[in-house]
Amino acid sequence: MNEMPRDRRPAKCIRVLLAEDQGMMRGALALLLGMEDDIEVVAQLSRGDAIVEAALLHRPDVALLDIELPGISGLDAAAELREQAPGCRVLILTTFGRPGYLRRAMEAGAAGFLVKDGPVEELAAAIRRVLAGETVVDPALAAAALSAGPSPLTARECDVLKASVDGTTVADIAGKLHLSESTVRNYLSSAIGKTGTRNRAEAVREARQQGWL
Repeated sequence: MNEMPRDRRPAKCIRVLLAEDQGMMRGALALLLGMEDDIEVVAQLSRGDAIVEAALLHRPDVALLDIELPGISGLDAAAELREQAPGCRVLILTTFGRPGYLRRAMEAGAAGFLVKDGPVEELAAAIRRVLAGETVVDPALAAAALSAGPSPLTARECDVLKASVDGTTVADIAGKLHLSESTVRNYLSSAIGKTGTRNRAEAVREARQQGWL
């Protein structure tokens, strides 16, 4: 990563942790942010389950997180950071501008939510703003989230849908979640009804599209 010489940077740079699973995107973001006089990328990660450990090690001011990461999602990592590194502000940067994701990000304690199609100057400004205590949210996405309303799915229904991908059997889901098979069927039936779909595969697809999973 190309960085400005240290003597040309301010005495106090904004320390940024960057979590993005696509190597080219991660490298480009780190390079562009590193060109800002007052921003230093102190950690680059490709997995969600490495975020908290890296945050405790590098003590970033702002964690810039993608949502869909191996290990755990950026949303789950944001919730963990709120507990273990409360001084680190979280800014979600994602390709998927879904209203459900925005609601979940805010519930997890994120201070900002932006989609990746904006200019890097906007991202750098957002990093400065969240560090200053502001909440930064893409305006169009905020309006969509308000009109969409909260997720109709319960936490347990979400768990069952997440566990039911790739044709997993009801028995497998029951064993994984320590539930009875009849309970799993009830949760699946409820989730299918709430999503207005015909089967669990469609229910998973709709829930993901809405950002509920």
